[in-house]
Amino acid sequence: MQKRRTARVVLLDRDNRILLMKGRSRSKAAAKGVWFTIGGGLEPGEDVHAAAAREIVEETGLSDVRLGEAVWRGEAIIHDAEGAPVHFIETFLVAFTDSDAALQDRWGDGEWAMVEALRWWDLEALRRTDETVYPEGLAELLEDLIAGRRPDQPLLIRTVDGPIRPIPRLP
Repeated sequence: MQKRRTARVVLLDRDNRILLMKGRSRSKAAAKGVWFTIGGGLEPGEDVHAAAAREIVEETGLSDVRLGEAVWRGEAIIHDAEGAPVHFIETFLVAFTDSDAALQDRWGDGEWAMVEALRWWDLEALRRTDETVYPEGLAELLEDLIAGRRPDQPLLIRTVDGPIRPIPRLP
């Protein structure tokens, strides 16, 4: 099975809102879209920080972002456009911006084909939404980050078998 390492970005603005993308699989164009953190796969020679910095610029156009530490990690088996399983190994890094604008001018063909929206979400909107948001339990996880609590090591939030429940609370 192919493995794909990814850098996911928990990008927070000055009002502690998180930027999420809404997208859908190319192979399931009629499927309901899901919201997820920005980010993507590591290119050859990149570490997660370099990939996260590149993905921020490519997916948001923002250049004032302050990239922080890895806060969460997870794994998932996701099927690609041809239906083949891919083992995703995710590292989530926290990042901060003073901007509330996000631009699509650096999007490549992949983003234009799969992403239908960018939106800043506050914690209450995440708690109330009936839309699908990844990672699961994002609102609960964000509470710690917004309060300034960071894990000593990236917190495991999901395995290939699914999300970890209950999500551990930080002191």
